[in-house]
Amino acid sequence: MGAIITLSLLGILILYLGLYKAKNALLPVSILGLLGALAYELYYWQSDAVPMYKGMVLFDHFALAFSMLCIVLTILILLLSKEYFKSISENIAEYYTLIIFSLTGALMVCAYHNFAMLFIGLEIMSVALYILVGIRRKDKASNEASLKYFLMGAFSTGFLLFGITLLYGATGTFDLAVLKEYIIANPTEVSPLFYGGILLLLVGLCFKVGVAPFHFWTPDVYDGAPILITTFMSTVVKIASFAGFLKLFSMVLIPLNEFWTPVLLTIVIITLFVGNITALMQTSFKRMMAYSSISHAGYMLFAILSIGANSASGILTYAIAYGLSSIVAFGSLMLVKRHIGSDQFESFNGLGKTNPGLAFAITVAMLSLAGIPLTAGFIGKFMMFTTVMNDYHTVLLLLAAINAAIGIYYYFRVIVHMYFMKGEGEEPVQLSINFKLVFGLAVLLTIIIGIYPDIIVSLI
Repeated sequence: MGAIITLSLLGILILYLGLYKAKNALLPVSILGLLGALAYELYYWQSDAVPMYKGMVLFDHFALAFSMLCIVLTILILLLSKEYFKSISENIAEYYTLIIFSLTGALMVCAYHNFAMLFIGLEIMSVALYILVGIRRKDKASNEASLKYFLMGAFSTGFLLFGITLLYGATGTFDLAVLKEYIIANPTEVSPLFYGGILLLLVGLCFKVGVAPFHFWTPDVYDGAPILITTFMSTVVKIASFAGFLKLFSMVLIPLNEFWTPVLLTIVIITLFVGNITALMQTSFKRMMAYSSISHAGYMLFAILSIGANSASGILTYAIAYGLSSIVAFGSLMLVKRHIGSDQFESFNGLGKTNPGLAFAITVAMLSLAGIPLTAGFIGKFMMFTTVMNDYHTVLLLLAAINAAIGIYYYFRVIVHMYFMKGEGEEPVQLSINFKLVFGLAVLLTIIIGIYPDIIVSLI
C-alpha cells in the first residue's frame, strides 16, 4: 500500500511544481517518486501475503511483480518525455500528474482483493486517460479519440458494474476469497445470477483490454492520442488490466471454467484474426501497432483460457517482452515523426544506413514482437503456446501459429523499409541521451530474457 500512497502524494506534488513553474524539476522528481514506489514494492516482496485493509487488497508475489513491471515501464516512458515535451510550453505538469494518477489506478487493479477496489482502480486509471488522450485541445484527432474512449469506457464500465452487481446478488459479498468459497460449497447449485454476472464481467474486462469484438475503440484512440500517451496505454494500462483479468479468473472462477471457456475461446480466435489481418493492411506504423496490440491481447488471453501453474509467469514474461518492445517501437516513431513529419512505413526508409544503432534497436523490438528466437517475445509466445497445448486446445494452437506467421510479415515490413529502401535524405535522426538509455536498456533486457528466461519465470 506504501507504493499507492507514494504515487498519490507524488501526483499532487507534481501539480504544485507545475503551479510554481518549476518546469525543470518535473521529470527528476517524478522519476525519484517512482523509484520510491518501486522500493516499497521490493520491501513487501519478503512479507507475508495476507489481505489488508478489511480484505480490500492483497500484495502477493503476483500483484507485486505486475506492479513493479508497471512502475518500471512508466519510468522508461517518462524518460522519453523530456524530448517529447520540448515543443510544449504548457500543460507539462498535467501530463506527468495524470500519468502518475493513472499508474496509481493500475497498481490498485494489480493488487485488488475486493470488487470495490477493482472498480476504483479501473476508474482512476481510465479517467486520467480520458483527459490525456484529448489533452491536445486544438487537435481534432485527439479530441475525437478522447470522446470515443470516454464513451466506450463508460459503456464497458456499465457492463462491469452490472456483472459485479449480479455476483453480489448471488453471494452477498465483493470479496474474492468468499466468492470462491461460495462456488466450492455449491458446485451444482450456483445461482443463475452468478452465471449472468460472469458473462457481463467478461464483456466489461474484454472492453478494457481491447480484444475483439470489443476492440473498435482501440485503433482510433491509439492513433488520435499523443504518441507518448499511446505508449503508456498500450503497455502499462493493458498489462495492469490483464493482471486484474487473470486474478479474477484464476482465483475465483476457475471451478466454473467449463461455463466460460467456450466463450473465451471464441473471443480469442476472433481477436487473433481481426488483429493480425487488419494490421497487415495498414500503411501507418502507428495504426499497425494499434491493431497488433489487439493480436497480442489475444495471445495473452491464452493464460486465462488455460489457467495453470505457469499462467502467471507466462503472462508476466509476455507482458515484459511486449512492454519493452512497444516502448522502443513507439519511441522510435516519436523520433522519426519529428524528423520526417509522417508516421507511414516510408518514414523508416534508409534508417539502417543513417542511424544503424537506432535501426538495430527497432529490429530487435520487431523481432521480439514477431516472436523470433533469442528474444523475450519468443519466450513469451512459447510459454503461451505451451499453456494452451497442455489443455489440448489443438485447433487454437494451429490457428495461433497461422496468426504468428502473419505477424512476422508485417513486423518484417518495418525492417525491410529500414535496410532495403532508400530514404529521402542522408541526415541522421538525432537521439538524446535519454532515448539512447531507454532503447539500450530495453534491447539488452529483451535479449537477456530471450536467452535466460528463468530470470523471470522464477519470480512467480
